[in-house]
Amino acid sequence: MRQSFRLLIAPFVATCVGVVLLLGLGIWQLERLQWKEALIARIEGAMSAEAVPLPSHEAWTPSFLETYDYRRVTLSGHFLHDKEAFAYGFLSKGDDDATIQGGFIITPFERDDGSVIMVNRGFVPTDKRDPATRRDGLLTGPVTVSGIVRAPESKNAFTPADDPAHNLFFTRDPIAIAAAKGLNEVAPFMIDADATPVPGGWPEGGHTIVALVNNHFQYALTWFALALGLLSVFFVFARNRLRALNTQAAH
Repeated sequence: MRQSFRLLIAPFVATCVGVVLLLGLGIWQLERLQWKEALIARIEGAMSAEAVPLPSHEAWTPSFLETYDYRRVTLSGHFLHDKEAFAYGFLSKGDDDATIQGGFIITPFERDDGSVIMVNRGFVPTDKRDPATRRDGLLTGPVTVSGIVRAPESKNAFTPADDPAHNLFFTRDPIAIAAAKGLNEVAPFMIDADATPVPGGWPEGGHTIVALVNNHFQYALTWFALALGLLSVFFVFARNRLRALNTQAAH
């Protein structure tokens, strides 16, 4: 009998290692769940809070977005419409969520202190890409913009290259767009304009998307279930192995 148990030592150790790893992954997912829920709560709180004036450029430190990302703000100044950019994109609208092809109008906004912020004024369909088709929406003179602070978009392996020569961009990156437009020292973030209507109806603001996937609880359950399954497999294996050895010993 003692020899029989010795034969199970290696499988038992391997099972224990596997169970510990699987439990560790499950616990890590629970920790990620707490982090994600806190992040979602922070974003929801920031977007529902009263708008505040956007701080001056002296406050735009590397940690600025840790506090202001998704924060509702206001800023006063004027648009530089001659340097607007078209960022390709889609929009789902209507009861049937019909997809409209078009893009977002990114326009530099100069404040009274000379600082420049890229403002995502909102979506336009493809046939409204040319500013001449929406002249009423080209606000001139001093204006006040209300919107949400957003971090720059990042490229991935599937993002097409921007085409500044044709004023076509595939990433809402304020620094890259500013560089293509010959602007220096712009804000390292963007403002998504709110849904305040503009003359002529275009661009259409208020399309900030918050799409944070939160499947960490399901992932945790999966890892814990795998740990339990591994223990069950070892139990069945050990029982069958001992029965076989006992049968052989009886003969």
